[in-house]
Amino acid sequence: MSDNVRFSPIKAMILAAGRGNRLRPLTDTLPKPLIPVCGKPLIEYHIEKLAAIGVTEIVINHAWLGQTLEQHLGHGERWGVKLYYSPEPEGGLETAGGIINALPLLGESPFLVINGDVYCDFQFEHLLNQAKKMRENSTCLAHLILVPSPEHNQTGDFALTEQQHVIEAGNETFAGLSVLSPKLFKHYDVAFLKLAPILREAMQKNLVSGCLFTGYWSDVGTVKRLAETQKQLGCK
Repeated sequence: MSDNVRFSPIKAMILAAGRGNRLRPLTDTLPKPLIPVCGKPLIEYHIEKLAAIGVTEIVINHAWLGQTLEQHLGHGERWGVKLYYSPEPEGGLETAGGIINALPLLGESPFLVINGDVYCDFQFEHLLNQAKKMRENSTCLAHLILVPSPEHNQTGDFALTEQQHVIEAGNETFAGLSVLSPKLFKHYDVAFLKLAPILREAMQKNLVSGCLFTGYWSDVGTVKRLAETQKQLGCK
């Protein structure tokens, strides 16, 4: 590993390209990450938490109303960070496709990935520390944060072994918080691609680690869950 990769800053990507159909009519005029939670756009919580742990280069992908997102967030000066944007075609490229499209902005080191439509009190320091470990240990290509499956995903996504490996089937839900290595995508070109099949392929080789988070987490993906999140946080 070259020194410039070893000591390069850890970057982050916030996934913000979704149309947000289940949040309509709110998302008819606002991109989903700008939907306010307790008066603050959801994506700003993530930017603040990343800035607080010293992650100062953040890539944001977008498709629906992307210019509205860029105009609202700007270049990141108000948080002391640099925001870079990765535009996608109308309809987006799905999660993996969007990440692959943004790889030239993310560099060669492992990077943090945050779903733009989740709210949680998870400490992002864990992700930063894991990214640093993965930079030194190429045998791990992904680190996923899992949560106990909520009511809307009772069948779950994955499971965590005693050795902290994530396996393909289980009753825990992927929280939309992860650290990914660019090497995870080395055999793929930019296209409409989902992330789960790529992760499952890596899981078969024991290349995916993880941890279970039992604190507050919400997938703010519907009008109902938005209202429930704001009620839980004590706001309207």
